[in-house]
Amino acid sequence: MTVLVLAHFVLALGAAPLVSRAGPRAFLLLALPPAAALCWALTQWSTVTSGGAATESWTWIEAYDVQVAFRLDALSLVMVLLAAGIGALVLLYCVGYFDAGTRQLGPFAGNLLAFAGAMLGLVLADDLMLLYLFWELTTILSFLLIGYDSEKRDSRRSALQALTVTTLGGLAMFVGFLMLGHAAGTYRISRILESPPAASSTLSAAVVLILCGALAKSAIWPLSLWLPNAMAAPTPVSAYLHAAAMVKAGVYLVARLAPALSDTAPWRPLLLTLSTATMLFGGWRALRQSDLKLVLAHGTVSQLGFLVVLAGAGSYNTALAAVAMLLGHALFKAPLFLVTGIVDHAAGTRDLRRLSGVGRALPLVCAVAVVAGASMAALPPLLGFVAKEAAFGALLDGSPAERWVLALIVLGSALTTAYTLRFLWGAFARKPGTPDTRVHPVGAALLAPPALLALGCLALGPGIGLLTTLFERYAEQFPAPAHPYHLALWHGFGLALGLSALAWLGGAALFALREPVAGLGRRLAWPSADDAFDGTVLGLERTALQLTGSVQKGSLPAYVATVMGVMLTGLIAVLATDRPWHGAPAPRLWDSPWQAAVGALTCACALMCLTVQRRMKAAVLAGLTGYGTALLYVVHGAPDLALTQFGVETVSTVVLVLVLRRLPLYFGDARHRYRRAAGMVIGVCSAVVVSGALWLAAAARRAEPAGAALVEETAHHGLKDVVAAILVDFRAWDTLGESAVLAVAVIGVMSLLYADRGQVVPAGPAPDLPDGTTAWSLGSKSRPAAGPYEEGAPEHGWLVAGDTLAPQHRSVVFEVIARLIFHPILMLSVYLLLCAENLPGGGFVGGLVAGVALTIRYLAGGRHELEAAAPVHPGFFTGLGLALSSTVGLAGLIDGTVLNAWTWKGHLPLIGDWHVGTAVFFDLGVYLLVTGVVLDAVRALGGWIDQQTEHRAARALAGEEPK
Repeated sequence: MTVLVLAHFVLALGAAPLVSRAGPRAFLLLALPPAAALCWALTQWSTVTSGGAATESWTWIEAYDVQVAFRLDALSLVMVLLAAGIGALVLLYCVGYFDAGTRQLGPFAGNLLAFAGAMLGLVLADDLMLLYLFWELTTILSFLLIGYDSEKRDSRRSALQALTVTTLGGLAMFVGFLMLGHAAGTYRISRILESPPAASSTLSAAVVLILCGALAKSAIWPLSLWLPNAMAAPTPVSAYLHAAAMVKAGVYLVARLAPALSDTAPWRPLLLTLSTATMLFGGWRALRQSDLKLVLAHGTVSQLGFLVVLAGAGSYNTALAAVAMLLGHALFKAPLFLVTGIVDHAAGTRDLRRLSGVGRALPLVCAVAVVAGASMAALPPLLGFVAKEAAFGALLDGSPAERWVLALIVLGSALTTAYTLRFLWGAFARKPGTPDTRVHPVGAALLAPPALLALGCLALGPGIGLLTTLFERYAEQFPAPAHPYHLALWHGFGLALGLSALAWLGGAALFALREPVAGLGRRLAWPSADDAFDGTVLGLERTALQLTGSVQKGSLPAYVATVMGVMLTGLIAVLATDRPWHGAPAPRLWDSPWQAAVGALTCACALMCLTVQRRMKAAVLAGLTGYGTALLYVVHGAPDLALTQFGVETVSTVVLVLVLRRLPLYFGDARHRYRRAAGMVIGVCSAVVVSGALWLAAAARRAEPAGAALVEETAHHGLKDVVAAILVDFRAWDTLGESAVLAVAVIGVMSLLYADRGQVVPAGPAPDLPDGTTAWSLGSKSRPAAGPYEEGAPEHGWLVAGDTLAPQHRSVVFEVIARLIFHPILMLSVYLLLCAENLPGGGFVGGLVAGVALTIRYLAGGRHELEAAAPVHPGFFTGLGLALSSTVGLAGLIDGTVLNAWTWKGHLPLIGDWHVGTAVFFDLGVYLLVTGVVLDAVRALGGWIDQQTEHRAARALAGEEPK
């Protein structure tokens, strides 16, 4: 089963090149996966009809008992016949429907085949989470198929509407699945059906949420608005998704869970009420449509209501009628949609007011439509008649509430007969006063698929006995009555047949009085759900714009104050209501006087930041608070954390200082002192509350710390550095994710900086400056113009590109120091990387130290010195590091576990014993990634800004722009 589902997606990926080479004939090959699924399902017929099931499963999320589990039983076999059989025929229909030059045909073909695979996975899924996965895949793919002609506004709107309604219902259903799985103790659907959970308020809430998803998918009122608008999709999509497959997903889910949940409130009242209303509303609206596809669309809404009534009633007889009608509806509605496509293709219109005499011009097409329409109107001896008789008989033998529902179902059946006659008359009859429509001949490729489906309606009415055993296997999940209903073409004259005759006569009368009925419908028309949806979306958009405009004013201090205010309010509320200090041991102020001293100095630096006016001084004081935190780690005996904090604070301070070069020297205007005062209050209060909450949380801890177990596990592997072991082994998955986030964030931010708000800086060296003038650097490896600076003996610089700096910006002492300490710092970074198993260090801090070394080279010699020190693009280091860490992590799958660590040991002459593990290579990837991130930040905020400054200064001095 897994192979069959995957085959759809694999071939869908290659659909575009296939279509580009073979044109519409590629659909012949694309029809193979659903055809193979159909053949496989037929081979399982005897197993399923004898009461067995084909199963396949493997563990997905072991902790929650979530599995990739597939199961083929009676109900899923019926759905596979529909999803795979009709899917294959629709793909064959596409061969004749589309022209060779049709735009975007390749992606359309891939999406249609992928939808068939998603639908197959949905009906075979035996796990709630797996079912939800395929459920949402069908939602996304239907969005793409409905919006196929994206250049049309109606297509985009219809696709978005379908996506919105079905996705919201799906999210509610997902929550319901979680609640149902929790109540049942398992997510396996077969186990839930075998042992249903006990009734409870939680289960009732789960039922409501699950039905929200099912009713949205099957377009049950008031969520039926999206289906008629989805007719903007091409006809093959309408025939497959909106007649045979996607809209049946909700009916399938109701039928699947009914044996376990039909007795849970409010299952029956909710389904019977809404579904009956849907049948009436949909049928009534179908009588007012002039577009053939809209007639069928509203008729589909009506029929879906009928199907949900039968599937949700929760009895043996209604379940038997439900699966018979499920198959019958697909076999008559899909060919009617395909016939509509043929008429549109041949006549160039679907407007029944303009069509006349098409039946005489296309007799075979008319014959197919009449057979399918007769089955939809439940005329004997067709399958639709057998299913309708079973439905009437089941509801007649039901509860009093079901008999009331039956009365409304008979009225809905009369509407079905009326709009069936309207469709056939509108599409094929000759209308007085309307000239015959000119049509072109129809090929066999277009006619064969609907003809085969209509033939199924004709053959399976008398041959219903072939399917009876299969349908009864599903119905046996409900308690069997004393006299169970048996499917047959003829049960003799009885009340059920009389109700059918009443529906036929009523439908014929409504069709005969179609003009007065249409006028009455226009006078009684109430606001449509489509208008309500438009009003809701427009109202939400306006509200969002007004709300966004009121809070997003471009003020960074206001945003920070809002975030801090919300955090402050939330923490105070929690502390006031929870009161964690009650019963907790008194928190210690400090463990040693050194902690108190360092903490006091750190707080003093933080408070001094509130009073300074110069941005640079504030940056230095903020950096001191970070160094104070690192000293606290030292005092606490955490050298790994201290090293990391020192490295992070150093790089952050340098980056901050580089950014400040582009900002004003002082903070905002002094006239806004009240804003500064408010900011001071918010900042101080936030600091006090957050630190107090952390202090109380540490004091109120009652659980045993996990540190002892981690120390023991680390020692068991012969290691000493617990922190490094946690980062690169025990929780390396977290480290990998954080590294990826860091790389993406830095690359994104730096890309925005390079854009420079749309102003592109010319590449290459800056323009020549007049004699005697200098910029920060000249933008080339040449020295400044001749001047007094060059007189005397030639200079031998300590840095490779040091002489590109202007004289007043050079520091010989700094150049000497930078040259002397650069390589030792790099060696220190490698040492910190390699010694991390038993000494403080690691890839992260090693990368930071390497970044500090490169930063020193830049500060001493400018951007050309940075290019000489690191000629490789920073993205190479970042990408190589992330690739290395990911490869090491995923290589563990060879042994069955992601990030599974391997170790090797040995002995070498002169060196001695050696030991290396995959964790070292993982840490090497982190080292390269962090080095690349720091280098990218310095290159963007340092060298790139320098180059901008050079070009602007050169243009200003050359008179090209104002200074």
